[in-house]
Amino acid sequence: RDTMHRKFEELRAKQAGFTLVELLIVITILGVLAAIVVFSVRGINDQSGTTACASDVATVDAAVEAYYASNGAYPANLASLWSGASPLLKSSPTFNGGAVVSNSVSGTITITC
Repeated sequence: RDTMHRKFEELRAKQAGFTLVELLIVITILGVLAAIVVFSVRGINDQSGTTACASDVATVDAAVEAYYASNGAYPANLASLWSGASPLLKSSPTFNGGAVVSNSVSGTITITC
């Protein structure tokens, strides 16, 4: 019996490779790492949209103040910032798909990102 056990150990020592358990552990670790990366990238993408919207709001705010300095009154709507004889913006800001509501009576503009 010792001889058979020794031969089995010699054969096993000559074999190069991984066991099924080792492969399953590596695949599980890679899956967990991939999930972490996917969720991290998604969070970065959400944050970039919020930052882009805040940048658009700051740009429009500066353009509204420039309009007031030039005309002595605030614009009736946002479209007058990028249309007309001397536009202050090149194009309409997107606000990351948010909503823009302007109230010409009170002169307020509400932006929702």
